[in-house]
Amino acid sequence: MATEIMMPQLGESVTEGTISRWLVKPGDKVNKYDPLAEVLTDKVNAEIPSSFSGTIQELLVEEDETVAVGHVICTMNVEGEAVEAETNDTSVSSAETTESPTETQEQSTSAKKRYSPAVLRLAEEHDIDLTHVTGSGKGGRITRKDLQAIIEGGDIPKAAPMTEQKTAPVHETMPLTEKVQEPVQVPTVSGDVEIPVSGVRKAIAQNMVKSKHEAPHAWTMVEVDVTNLVQLRNQLKEGFKKKEGFNLTFLPFFIKAVVEALKAYPQLNSMWAGDKIIQKKDINISLAVATDDALFVPVIKHADEKTIKGLAREVNELAHKVRTGKVTSSDMQGGTFTVNNTGSFGSVLSTPIINHPQAAILSVESIVKRPVVIESEAGDMIAIRSMVNLCLSLDHRVLDGLICGRFLAKVKNILENMTIENTSIY
Repeated sequence: MATEIMMPQLGESVTEGTISRWLVKPGDKVNKYDPLAEVLTDKVNAEIPSSFSGTIQELLVEEDETVAVGHVICTMNVEGEAVEAETNDTSVSSAETTESPTETQEQSTSAKKRYSPAVLRLAEEHDIDLTHVTGSGKGGRITRKDLQAIIEGGDIPKAAPMTEQKTAPVHETMPLTEKVQEPVQVPTVSGDVEIPVSGVRKAIAQNMVKSKHEAPHAWTMVEVDVTNLVQLRNQLKEGFKKKEGFNLTFLPFFIKAVVEALKAYPQLNSMWAGDKIIQKKDINISLAVATDDALFVPVIKHADEKTIKGLAREVNELAHKVRTGKVTSSDMQGGTFTVNNTGSFGSVLSTPIINHPQAAILSVESIVKRPVVIESEAGDMIAIRSMVNLCLSLDHRVLDGLICGRFLAKVKNILENMTIENTSIY
């Protein structure tokens, strides 16, 4: 009997995954721990390793299809099962090993009723009664191709009409995942290009919709004079590059200031949990890293224990992993607060969406030289200063304006006082 391989739970609080690419096909022989498929979860591709050695029998989930943790994704004939069965056959009588017609029929019926999410979606969209469909898959299993053939042929078996049954509107009962993937009729003209939605883009869409749907977003901003920081970094960057082998950017300084402010105001390092708020002990900074067609959020673990140099190394390594496709599921887990470096592409103002289930996200905008009025003993004067906007989005269920204002004031104070005399990067 074939062994069922299920969608594993690839991280804390992960409830579903998307098969972005199969790495095997029916008939392939695999060894234990060989990768079976690339799965998208929490906006990252991770490989599912085989738990057995054997031969792939059937793939039950299509590429770009999202299924729940624990859902059967494929079956395989495991090495040793046939040998074990033969050994058992020699120790029992033929009467004991003969399978009854009833047992065979029950097994066939069970296989037929294991519908994949793709089959269920097509059946619902076209009102197909699956009990009247003959499947071409193993054990009579109904496949997506079976339904597509029926739809194209036009002979669709309809379910009997339900009487006196009221159903809620689709927009009220449809799961969030289905809402994101539901086709939308958009008028097109000649020359328009249709771009299929990738698994990564689907996961981003689902997470962003979930965040905006569940968390009441509020937003606030402060502007910071980072003239001293610019001078500090300019003094250190060449020597740092020669000594450490990678660039010293502004981002580690901003992360350091955020971490110190989170220590002073741990309320921002929290998550909404329905009937309670969880204030996290560890400070793990999620770092938004963009590629040409996607956004990933790897995590700097225990950021409060790292120096500016240590943060710089983590930023460099995580960004490299994302851009070379080597970021893993574990790299993306455990974040408690997100820093978004929108200034890297010239943005001066943004309203970021919170990285669910965190309570806040901070965007560091572009450092721009501007004329600024400054106070001195001789009176007010205008000077050219390096200024940056810090934009904070917050979950108003967890946080209020007062505590967030104090948090931003702390970040601002730390950054404006970073000088060569009082700031160590080691």
